[in-house]
Amino acid sequence: MQFRASLRNTLFAITLTGIVAPLLHAQQTEEVPSAPSATAAQAQAPAPAPAPGIPQFPPVDPENFTANTPTKETVDAFLHQLWGYDSDRVWQVQAIQKTAAPSVSRVTVLAAQKNNPQQIGTLQFFTTPDGQHLISTEVMPFGPRPFDSVRKTLQTEATGPSRGAATKELLLVEFADFQCPHCKNAQPIIQKLLQDFPNAHFVFENLPLTSIHSEALKAALYGVCAAKLGGNDAFFKFADSVFTNQASLTPEGSEAMLNDAATKAGLDAAKVAACSQTPEAKSNVQASIRLAQDLNVSETPTLFVNGRSVPLNVEALPYETLKKIVAFQIENDK
Repeated sequence: MQFRASLRNTLFAITLTGIVAPLLHAQQTEEVPSAPSATAAQAQAPAPAPAPGIPQFPPVDPENFTANTPTKETVDAFLHQLWGYDSDRVWQVQAIQKTAAPSVSRVTVLAAQKNNPQQIGTLQFFTTPDGQHLISTEVMPFGPRPFDSVRKTLQTEATGPSRGAATKELLLVEFADFQCPHCKNAQPIIQKLLQDFPNAHFVFENLPLTSIHSEALKAALYGVCAAKLGGNDAFFKFADSVFTNQASLTPEGSEAMLNDAATKAGLDAAKVAACSQTPEAKSNVQASIRLAQDLNVSETPTLFVNGRSVPLNVEALPYETLKKIVAFQIENDK
């Protein structure tokens, strides 16, 4: 459940980079819907040599557009939302077809990078009748503005400890587990983002993965109380100390380490410990967990940039690419 080298994150890092990376596969273009209207002469004619840096997509056959929705314009707008930050990315909507399920359409897209035009990837997904979601290996938002709904939800419901700008025009929300090693490794990335984007408002939300981390809930409860008793500054001092000393989050050592982290944050450790046992503290953590569930967050760390989920792992997503995505969302959400 914690951040892992999943297919999504692996493909995010390679040639066809994007949020829909789990749907992209480096396949030959023979899997693209055929063009039955092509003549034998056309089929046998040699293909023109592609211009340097321009992928040679096969011709689009109008007969492969049998569904009324979504329109090609909607698909293009959706893909621009996902890939517009990458000026090297090009794509072509190849088919929008009816399926046996009423009002469920199958969309096929070809994509490539200008710096590697020979490698053409195939993206295929299904759209729901309401036009708001796509389905492939997972359910994802769809449409010309696929992240707006999640962004609005986070603007109102992500109420954890925060820092950075007062406004939420650029909202970064991290769901994290204090006992998750990858969450510890992600903290320098968050710090770098806040330095590079001083207009960002950052919110920390607890997502303790109790099935694999025995001390995660206890640490989350202490964190809630550190914020309640000392405010945002105290919380982030507490959090930095916990992540730094994460190896001590064991059944035998967690209490002493968490009390020490509270003291280093300028708090009365006994009061923080007592607060962590209250129904109010437990309710706060449960609210954060419910928010994560509502947004289909299943691993930590997960970062949302104005509602857009991105990996917090330089192996899956180089920092410079992450910066491009953030800058693109700023411009796109104006």
